[in-house]
Amino acid sequence: MSGFRGAVVTFPGSNCDRDMAVALEEVSGEPAIRVWHGDADLPDGLDFIALPGGFSYGDYLRSGAMAARSPIMQAVIAAAGRGVPVLGVCNGFQVLTESGLLPGALMRNAGQNFVCRTVALTVENNQSLFTAGYDAGAEIRIPVAHHDGNYFADEATLDRIEGEGRVAFRYAEAVNGSQRNIAGVLNEAGNVLGMMPHPERAIEPAHGSSDGRALFASAIRSLVSA
Repeated sequence: MSGFRGAVVTFPGSNCDRDMAVALEEVSGEPAIRVWHGDADLPDGLDFIALPGGFSYGDYLRSGAMAARSPIMQAVIAAAGRGVPVLGVCNGFQVLTESGLLPGALMRNAGQNFVCRTVALTVENNQSLFTAGYDAGAEIRIPVAHHDGNYFADEATLDRIEGEGRVAFRYAEAVNGSQRNIAGVLNEAGNVLGMMPHPERAIEPAHGSSDGRALFASAIRSLVSA
């Protein structure tokens, strides 16, 4: 996509920022803009913002809690409010919940184990800009690598996001104890997605799965047609 401007935010302890940048460039054809967490402002004219996986601030206090208060996050929150697509993966999902952009929280995995393997997901909502490239109910395979991916929210919140179609992805099997096997959640406007699995690690067959590619392609196509 000529002129596509996608940004990847790096926090101290991010370790998937390069993977995310490579995925964005691979699918869009344009190099990703790298943004440091200490910056107060985002570059002008961004089409897409990604918060990558890793262990920001060493998961001190709570995973994502300190990163959510980095200077750049006020600009990310403002951009999301303007409708800019924001994707948070793994630690990025944790940052989105800690910053209030998404409901719920990510807790320690059931069994206290780090989970690192490819898992099956079902596509629960294929009407969002991130998921339009999938068939509703499709099963896809995406890697996970997390210790604090157990999605938690109170029953009223869970009922609300289920009723509003904001569960984007669900684990097809028990993975980490997440309530209702929720793996990915959208905001009310549908332009913010947080998910624990790593689509950027599944964009070409050499990765063992290319099922994550459609997520980036869907978002980029939505920007072309907007």
